[in-house]
Amino acid sequence: MTEKETVNILMVDDQPAKLLSYEVILGELGENLVKASSGKEALELLLKNDFAVVLMDVSMPEIDGFELADIIRQHPRFQKTAIIFISAVHLTDLDRLRGYQRGAVEYISVPVVPELLRAKVSVFAELHRKSYQLETLNHELRRLSASLIATQDKERRRIARELHDGLGQDLTVAKIMLQGIFRKEHPIESKEQVIADVIRLMDGALQQIRSVSYLLHPPLLEEIGLRSALGWYLDGLSKRGDIELTMEMQPQEFPRLAPELETAVFRIIQEALANVFRHSRASKAFVSLEKRETEIAVTVRDDGVGVPDEIAEFRPDSVGVGLGGMRQRIKELGGELILRNTHPGTIVEVVIPIPLHALGPSSTADDSSFAKAQNEGR
Repeated sequence: MTEKETVNILMVDDQPAKLLSYEVILGELGENLVKASSGKEALELLLKNDFAVVLMDVSMPEIDGFELADIIRQHPRFQKTAIIFISAVHLTDLDRLRGYQRGAVEYISVPVVPELLRAKVSVFAELHRKSYQLETLNHELRRLSASLIATQDKERRRIARELHDGLGQDLTVAKIMLQGIFRKEHPIESKEQVIADVIRLMDGALQQIRSVSYLLHPPLLEEIGLRSALGWYLDGLSKRGDIELTMEMQPQEFPRLAPELETAVFRIIQEALANVFRHSRASKAFVSLEKRETEIAVTVRDDGVGVPDEIAEFRPDSVGVGLGGMRQRIKELGGELILRNTHPGTIVEVVIPIPLHALGPSSTADDSSFAKAQNEGR
């Protein structure tokens, strides 16, 4: 249910003329109005549908309004359903008390003031809509939280495996080789070769550590900015994969932004490209980053197989933790994420507003300025 989707309103009265008048009064709300001419019919409708508001007459044959309210409140599904009583006969304070004791949110007397009835029903319909949206968001949050925990565990296992199988094995071999140097039977030439091999292994180990640490948090992002960090990241992806990557940034002298915004944009592009490599089966991908006057626009496009409609529409239980986390990150920044198929391929479009405090200290920081700062010993 989105903000524009209608909710169901059940109107219960044994007199068709009254049902028609309620329909006319509430028609302006644009909600889905459902009529029931008896308590029994109302119960049948309630069991089959979800209603935001039940508007009912107190005086009805067989099952009157009070009895119907008792039955409704006994069902767990209808504990929070708004019940509004309308009566032309039961108008004493005792009658009103009896109605409120049965869970009524309002007790309206006849003649009905159309504006008043419309306003009250509108309020409870909107409360129901917001409550449903909140429940949906909470469900999605719980699902993403569970997925995030599982993904973190999977990533920890992957890093541990890489460190054990790569770095761990290299260090073990280096240790064994160093121990062998001290054996007396080893000639000097052999020892020199062993030392050279150990140095080579240590260089490889250092490169592995550097690669893992850079992927977890690229130091270029803090030291120089998005242009260099993204250039380094895309260059690494191109070498490791079979996808041709190109990038365009506007303006060319891309300005520095606040660290939290630069990190967010980097992670968004990182996640989008990771999805391209994992799922798209694309041969080419294109990244565009543009700083406009008040916003940052990011586009990631590929020529792959596209994504299922349920993912493109962000339907609950269809979005993975990566895409869900990226969407949540963009929402927290006040931005918007659009995902659509282009046949072939997929386009990820992101627009994030730039807060006034998010502009970095320098608008022209680049590789040359960083190199100059290094040379000056800063």
